[in-house]
Formats: sequence, structure tokens, C-alpha cells
Amino acid sequence: MSAAPSESVSTDPFRLDGHVALVTGGSSGLGVAFARALAAAGARVAVTARRTAMLERTVAGIEADGGTAAAITADVRDPDRCRAAVEQAREALGGLDVLVNNAGVGSAVPALRETPDEFRAVVEANLAGAYWMAQACAAEMAPGSSIVNVSSVLALTTAGLPQAAYSASKAGLLGLTRDLAQQWGPRRGIRVNAIAPGFVETEMTGQYRPEYVESVLRPRLLLGRFGSPAEIAQVGVWLASPAAGYVTGQTIVVDGGMTLT
Repeated sequence: MSAAPSESVSTDPFRLDGHVALVTGGSSGLGVAFARALAAAGARVAVTARRTAMLERTVAGIEADGGTAAAITADVRDPDRCRAAVEQAREALGGLDVLVNNAGVGSAVPALRETPDEFRAVVEANLAGAYWMAQACAAEMAPGSSIVNVSSVLALTTAGLPQAAYSASKAGLLGLTRDLAQQWGPRRGIRVNAIAPGFVETEMTGQYRPEYVESVLRPRLLLGRFGSPAEIAQVGVWLASPAAGYVTGQTIVVDGGMTLT
């Protein structure tokens, strides 16, 4: 059994000063929120996605707030690009000890009409991509590092839309989280956890029809509203920080109470 860490308490265990984080899908939505929250907590942050111009906008926002960041164009569906992105992050920022696996795509196709290519595209981006990036990062991470996989409340419940591929891929992330935690905790000292966000105000949810929101979603939200990206991102900061040093293999549901209804 490995030794417990020192009992000394940091003046602020939620800080990430001296840490380097990589956030996938960092060009929009939750990815931007994760990147900015990690930077605000003191981390140097690399953001990856396929849209270079939007990545640079994320970096500019972090730097305007006094943080340090780097933009790395990458497609998480390609294991070679994941390994290259990790190397670029290490070279640019001096290390890597936090991964937020946020990249993913949505899907709402009736099951009897969904083609094999459509299904595979979602699983490759949301599940396989997270696995390839976790592999690439874990190979370089030191003990005490943290991986946060961004799943979804739809891994645990449904919301009245035909989302078989999306729900299956996000449920797969929960199993992946548990398995990597049991593999890499004792051998590498890496913690692996997941966040299951509920419905959050992003460009994706902005496309929902008002009648769907009012008749299907809102009655299931015990807090009566969508979450904000910042509310999800702060949970990610906690999981990445020393404050969550004894938390691994867990899924933290942040859904405004939706899974209780």
C-alpha cells in the first residue's frame, strides 16, 4: 500500500499554481469555461481542438486575464495527433499533470434511421477520443496527476430526444473512468474521475426548441434553470486540485437535480 500524503494543509488546496493542464474541445462552450477556470486557479493551460482560430480566441481571453495558455490544433480521434498534442503542451508549458477530456460531438438521430457511419462518428469522438488522449497523457504524467472525463447526465437518464449514440458514448466514459482509475491509481498515482453535466447554457443547448425546453426539460430541473458553464468548470477545478486528492473513480453529477425526477 502506498503511503498517504503529508497531513500538512495547503493555505488554499483548490489552487493549481505550478500545474499544467490540457483541455480538449477548448474552442467553445464548456471547453472554454474549463480552460479559463483552470487558468484562474493558477494553472498553465493548453487548449486543443480542430478549430484553430477559436482556440486562439480562448488563449487570448486567458492571457487578457493574466494567465498563461497555448493553442494546439488536434483531432482527438487520431491517436498520433493526441500524442503530438501532449508533446507540444509539454514543450510549450513545461509539463503536464491535468487532463480535462471535454472534446465531443452531439447527436439526435432516430435509432431506426441512424447509419453505422453516424453512430461510429459519435463514439469515435466522444469515447475513443477520450481514451486516446488519456493514454497519451498518462504516459507522460507523474504521480499526483489528475484526469477528468466530461460525460453527461444522458449517461444516466434520458431527455426525450433520440440520442442513442450520444448517450451510449457518454455512458461508456463512465466505465472508462472506473477502469482507468483502478489501473493507474496504484501503478502511476494518477486519479481519474468524471463529471456528468446536466443541461448547460451553451451554443448546443441554444439550438433547442423553446417548447421542448419548457414542456420536457424545465419540469425536470429541480433548480428551475439550466446550469452555467462556470458551474461545471469549477467542479473540474476541484477534481484537478489537491482538494480532491483522495477522490478517484467517481462520477460527479452536476445536473440541477434532473436525475432525481
